[in-house]
Amino acid sequence: MSSPRIWTIEEANALVPRLSALIGRQLALASDIERCWQELVQAVESPAARPDQLIELARNGSELARARERELSEKIAAYESGWRDVEELGVIVKDQRIGLCDFYGRVDGALVWLCWRYGETAVEHYHALKEGYAGRKPLTAERRRQLLN
Repeated sequence: MSSPRIWTIEEANALVPRLSALIGRQLALASDIERCWQELVQAVESPAARPDQLIELARNGSELARARERELSEKIAAYESGWRDVEELGVIVKDQRIGLCDFYGRVDGALVWLCWRYGETAVEHYHALKEGYAGRKPLTAERRRQLLN
C-alpha cells in the first residue's frame, strides 16, 4: 500500500468547489434513488418484501416494475461510480449521507484529518486520526501556521 497523500490547507481548499459539485450531485442522486425505490415498491405491490426479493419480483413482474428496476439499477450504478470519482481525487469519504470528507494533513508534525462537510465553503476544521466529526477543532490562524506538508 502506498503512503497516503498529505494535503496542505491550500490544496484541500482548492478542491472544495469541485468536491462540492460532485457531492451535491451525489446527494441529489441519493434522493432520486429513494424516489425510485418507492416507485418500485408501488409497482411490485409488495412493501414487505426484502430488497433482494423486491428486485426479483420486479424483474419477473409487469413492464412498469421492470422499468422501475432498471432505472433504480442505473441510478445505483451512477451513485457508486460518483463516490469512486470523489475518492480518486484523494479524498476520504467518511459519511455519504451528509457529504463528510477528510484529507490527510499535518499539524505540529502530527498526522491529522483536515475535515470538510458538504455546504461548507472551505476546509476550516481538523481532528486527530482517532477522533471523528464530533472531535473537530477549528483551523485558527495559529493552527494554519502549524499546518505543514
